[in-house]
Amino acid sequence: MNVVYQFLQTFLLRIIELFQKVGWVEIIDILVVAVVLYQLLKLVQGTRAVELMVGLVLLVFVGLVAGALNLVLLGWLFRNAAPFIVIAIIVLFQTELRRALDQVGRLSHINIQLTPFDQTLFNRGVAEAIRAIERLAARKTGALIVFEREVGLEDYAATGIRINGELTAEFLQTIFFPNSPLHDGAVIVRGNSIVSAGCLLPLPEEGRVRERLGTRHRAAIGLSMVSDAIVVVVSEETGAISAVQDGVINRNLDTDKLRTLLIGGLPAKKRSDGRSRRVLRQTGRLAEVMRWRG
Repeated sequence: MNVVYQFLQTFLLRIIELFQKVGWVEIIDILVVAVVLYQLLKLVQGTRAVELMVGLVLLVFVGLVAGALNLVLLGWLFRNAAPFIVIAIIVLFQTELRRALDQVGRLSHINIQLTPFDQTLFNRGVAEAIRAIERLAARKTGALIVFEREVGLEDYAATGIRINGELTAEFLQTIFFPNSPLHDGAVIVRGNSIVSAGCLLPLPEEGRVRERLGTRHRAAIGLSMVSDAIVVVVSEETGAISAVQDGVINRNLDTDKLRTLLIGGLPAKKRSDGRSRRVLRQTGRLAEVMRWRG
């Protein structure tokens, strides 16, 4: 009991000394650490990583107690197991670490474009996609269309059939025609071209999605949680159009709302608001012309 009492007394004295030495630098340091910890907790919320973190905290606490009470055997065990614990943390938290690094990379806003952005082709691609989505929804034909943004989707494009063809409404409708070889997978769109079709998308972890959803909607949520893509889903049961971005579903969209969402979120990131509104009007007129021709 005396050893425990001395440990607690020493611990409290160190805390008091620490508060006496706190300055502006220390306050900033504490705030930064608090923000980092808060973001880590947001990343693991609702996943199995929460239980793993609790277990790691308990192990760290036991290690500190072993060192304070001078428990030789337990302290030796923790010192020699430390490298393996670090490796275990990397393996167990690989999904969360990948997601965290991805979000840090998005904060940098570094966007290197290897090819010049063509506004006319972009407008035509969006108009063609909306025309196809409108027809698919009217026929209650299921569809899953991914619009790539800053985060590359080559890993997922490799799981499907490489196409690299021009995006047209007829092409999209053909891909998602019932019983066609590629209708069950996702189509990945980059600019005004279809990169790949029949692609497999990642499903969200258990516990991340609480409502009952179909496979297409779950796959859309899963991809949107690991990238900044906008994923459009056409329900096979109701024909309803939904768009998923950052894990959030926007349901029952009409073509005007979908056009606004796509124009606001796709490659036109560096345009001013006034130019974005002009692009939106131009794309709307282009879509009306194509709908009249169709």
